[in-house]
Amino acid sequence: MNALRAVVFVFSYVFSLIRISIAVDTITVNQHIRDGETITSAGGTFELGFFSPGNSKNRYLGIWYKKVAPRTVVWVANRESPLADSSGVLKVTQQGILVVVNDTNGILWNSNSSRSAEDPNAQLLESGNLVMRSGNDSDPENFLWQSFDYPGDTLLPGMKLGRNRVTGLDWYLSSWKSADDPSKGNFTCEIDLNGFPQLVLRNGFVVNFRAGPWNGVRYSGIPQLTNNSVYTFNFVSNEKEIYIFYNIVHRSVILRHVLNPDGSLRKLKWTDKNTGWTLYSTAQRDDCDNYAFCGAYGICKIDQSPKCECMKGFRPKFQSKWEEADWSHGCVPNTPLDCQKGDGFAKFSDVKLPDTQTSWFNVSMNLKECASLCLRKCTCTAYANSDIRGGGSGCLLWFGELIDIREFTQNGQEFYVRMATSELDVFSRKNSSSKKKKKQAIVISISITGIVLLSLVLTLYVLKRKKNRSSSWFLYIEFMHSLILHSILHFLGYIEHNSKGGETNEDWKHLELSLFDLDTLLNATNNFSSDNKLGEGGFGPVYKGKLQEGQEIAVKMMSKTSRQGLEEFKNEVESIAKLQHRNLVKLLGCCIHGRERMLIYEYLPNKSLDLFIFGQMQSIILDWPKRFLIINGIARGLLYLHQDSRLRIIHRDLKAENILLDDEMSPKISDFGMARSFGGNEIEANTTRVAGTLGYMSPEYASEGLYSTKSDVFSFGVLVLEIISGKRNRGFNHPDHELNLLGHAWTLYIEGRSSEFIDASIVNTCNLSEVLRSINLGLLCVQRFPYDRPNMHSVVLLLGSEDALYQPKEPCFFIDRNMMEANSSSGTQCTITQLEAR
Repeated sequence: MNALRAVVFVFSYVFSLIRISIAVDTITVNQHIRDGETITSAGGTFELGFFSPGNSKNRYLGIWYKKVAPRTVVWVANRESPLADSSGVLKVTQQGILVVVNDTNGILWNSNSSRSAEDPNAQLLESGNLVMRSGNDSDPENFLWQSFDYPGDTLLPGMKLGRNRVTGLDWYLSSWKSADDPSKGNFTCEIDLNGFPQLVLRNGFVVNFRAGPWNGVRYSGIPQLTNNSVYTFNFVSNEKEIYIFYNIVHRSVILRHVLNPDGSLRKLKWTDKNTGWTLYSTAQRDDCDNYAFCGAYGICKIDQSPKCECMKGFRPKFQSKWEEADWSHGCVPNTPLDCQKGDGFAKFSDVKLPDTQTSWFNVSMNLKECASLCLRKCTCTAYANSDIRGGGSGCLLWFGELIDIREFTQNGQEFYVRMATSELDVFSRKNSSSKKKKKQAIVISISITGIVLLSLVLTLYVLKRKKNRSSSWFLYIEFMHSLILHSILHFLGYIEHNSKGGETNEDWKHLELSLFDLDTLLNATNNFSSDNKLGEGGFGPVYKGKLQEGQEIAVKMMSKTSRQGLEEFKNEVESIAKLQHRNLVKLLGCCIHGRERMLIYEYLPNKSLDLFIFGQMQSIILDWPKRFLIINGIARGLLYLHQDSRLRIIHRDLKAENILLDDEMSPKISDFGMARSFGGNEIEANTTRVAGTLGYMSPEYASEGLYSTKSDVFSFGVLVLEIISGKRNRGFNHPDHELNLLGHAWTLYIEGRSSEFIDASIVNTCNLSEVLRSINLGLLCVQRFPYDRPNMHSVVLLLGSEDALYQPKEPCFFIDRNMMEANSSSGTQCTITQLEAR
């Protein structure tokens, strides 16, 4: 009998072990997960357990990628109720509720399911969804609770973003407060159901970015969003639910959308353990994506300067503000509307549709019915199809001002704007004149081609009719044939040349620069695969490539929506083509193919400086000796540009993002699109187009358009202070004052507390006297007046010397972070007008 009991006991024990090993993704009422223990999804993609984010010591229950390092958390349970120690336990109650309790059995978080359950259990699915089930019921409709219903900052494949119309539950993203604090931050991303549904990103209650309404194919404001070989995207709207979601085509791909603490919404793709997460795409790409950037009835055009203009038929509401590059007040109609006397509609094409918060829609009406309805309603300001599939269907009406419109080069939409009849006549005449010019150009082209062809036919006919062909006559005919044929080909080539954008590699041979053909770059970058994408800046996307001989390259492609145009492209090529210095990025060549323009650079594996000095984790990699070498390298690169190069070159856009790092962390200055060159004895110039980056621009350049080598010295000073502090000048916040980083550095300096300015991550590795000298030097470089700042020759000498530095004067630092008007504590004032900044 005892032997039988022993056998039963052993069998039960072994069975329990087998059951535990099989059910690694599931916990039941009789099982708990304590801090230090985890469960893993069946396929090994996701893991659930307790963790501490960033530098925090608080403990949270979360879900993260099992095979991705460093740990990437995609969901947090107790976001607002952290544990102060490792006493946390996850339990499943008899009622089918998940709870997180502490050492006193106090409940810090629960799943709060109101449905009863039999044999409840929680399972971590391979999708990353934590679900509470009743028994073995795997039907999603019968889940008691699921984490996918309560997203955090991450949208995973299969998750919904929208609303359950039956229960009223909203599915939305909310940012973390910081990398150390997963509690809800200021930013949210959701489907706004006021008017026609649209995707918006808010900072508190203020809209920061609007993706626009779903048009049946994509969001109106994200023309690049299309189903592809990596993922599919869709929108669902019915009586029960309205939501968007995406799915991965191949399970091996790891892709996630994340709403960062700074409010940026990014799509990230996991590459491998060496490369980590790479940027696949970002929702906010440029200034035109800032909500209402050009005000009411203003249209944003990213490829022109200034970027904002009033829609045709409208004028600036305040002309003086518009001339000062303050577009926030928008535009008003040239001719006031008069519904009783009769209005009409003007068609606008290739745009992002306006904000739909004050709109009305009907999915069954056609466009003709839509126009008639809008015309009858005097408060209707515009109309469009709500669905563009199959030629268009549905009706979308706007009431009130039209806000947040931008122009696209592809995949834009068309809509119709209400105007006074008299204004429509002007609008019609302008369009007619434009069409007439195009028609004339086509007629002239065809006529010239026809004449040349006719001449050729007649010449050949005469040749055949000539019985006695003398040698000289034959040679003459052959010459004429060759000449005419060459003329035809040249003319046809000219037409094609202009239709494609007017530039080819042949036009750039004078630069004595390597010219790459498009096929070479396609092969090197795997057809510009998203896997090869390194990032995207104001110029356009940058791709990593590898030439046949093994050399790694970075291909910088000017996008059609680039902030920079052909002029900046030419400028960058001409500025850097003949520059050779170890602290300047090396331009290997360029490629011109129709409208495509590309620059080919040496590949630098560590990317840009900002990723290291402003990142939470990366900043640890850069100790003080490395940072000091980077400061020295940037200084030597600038000295070469200002003094030792063939022409004196002013960079005009020196910032952390434009400092690239090679495999030895040596800095190389890049992005010469805004650079200007001086010859002879020129030392300064003036421009009416101020282009650069806020936070780095010198006061004389920002306010008066005056730039010189001392403008770059100012930017260098800002960069030095950012490298030392690990903080950005632009957007710097401090609890004790409203000063920016320059003001903060100055205040600590005059109070003898400069050591408090040093980045905490380098305190243990720094040479204090060296750092304090560098802070002093940085403040010398950002002084108010250009003649007070040292030149780069002096800067390089001072960096290599131990001599005492003289005391700087108070900098012109800005209290208002928008940098439109500010005063220093002693009355120093800087007013900025006509500013185009990035």
